[in-house]
Amino acid sequence: MTDTNRKLDTKSAEQSDLELSVIIPARNEERSLPTCLASLLIQSEPGFTLGHQWEIIIVNDDSTDKTREIALEVASTGEGVILLDAPPLDLSNRGGFTGKSNACWTGAQAARGRHFLFTDADTIHETNDISRSLREAERHKAVLLSYSPRQIVSGFWQHAVMPLVFSELASVYPSRQVNDPVSSLAAANGQFILVERDAYFSIGGHRAIGKDILEDVALAHNIKRSDRLIRFRYAPDALSTRMYATTSEMIEGWTKNLALLFPKPVALALWRILDLLLFFGLPALALGLYWLQPWQRSVILLLWIRTLWRFYSRVARSNFPWFDVALSILGVPLFGYLLIRSVIHHRIKKKVAWKGRRYDRST
Repeated sequence: MTDTNRKLDTKSAEQSDLELSVIIPARNEERSLPTCLASLLIQSEPGFTLGHQWEIIIVNDDSTDKTREIALEVASTGEGVILLDAPPLDLSNRGGFTGKSNACWTGAQAARGRHFLFTDADTIHETNDISRSLREAERHKAVLLSYSPRQIVSGFWQHAVMPLVFSELASVYPSRQVNDPVSSLAAANGQFILVERDAYFSIGGHRAIGKDILEDVALAHNIKRSDRLIRFRYAPDALSTRMYATTSEMIEGWTKNLALLFPKPVALALWRILDLLLFFGLPALALGLYWLQPWQRSVILLLWIRTLWRFYSRVARSNFPWFDVALSILGVPLFGYLLIRSVIHHRIKKKVAWKGRRYDRST
């Protein structure tokens, strides 16, 4: 079933006759979208049938590759699969939207579900994770449930850098604190956000956070500030994702996000560089200074062991395999560079780029 012209207004958004609407914003995702859709199309449990209890809405975000053709082929042969085109962005001021928020808002207005699941086109869903997520949200009385997927990486720099990023995310946004209704800390991962439609529209949805680069975190903040419960956890049992296909994509993506994710990105870069210097410098010092007494070498060795323990116990929070965690020390220079680069783009150049678009950060 295709529907590229469904009327997008708040009246249609108030109508709800399905349990769930899965909304996929997709811009130039010809590489990832087929696998994502395949993993969703096999989601089926008794009483949870695509086209009857839930629907899939693919929102083409002005793609220049074969994304729309792939989505159209699936939508034309699958009941409960809908293709929409996001309205064009105003290139002068973006019309108050980033591309992703524009696509998400487009899908939400057309959706008929009592719950919305916003999930990225580069995700791969495990069998029945959709229905299980609905039960988990109900069990924890969470209005918004977000999963952090298992990360699929390739190439040396992704294996070395991605654990560093996700270990810091785990440190800054601990799930226990995020899930605590008393704490003001809120977080979500845009690769999987399940939210009740009434709560979503009551806070203005993606329209209210249209200009936010970190639309996922902003949405979670708005939900939590409305005195509703949110739940956030690492969920390798539910889904996985390949965020970046190349190192250049990773550099562009984290340049867009790091300065916003971490409260003191420059200090963080300096601390990690200090870890690197101590990691390699202390053994060199102990071996190079031949006049040191044995007890002095022992002190240096203890300092080195402490450095290793502090660094690796932190990176282990990333939930990456042990090999990637071990390799991460070699990713520190690039991680530090990405942090500084992100600060420069956000605070000095006032511009960030993503998927062929440039966003002005001066307003």
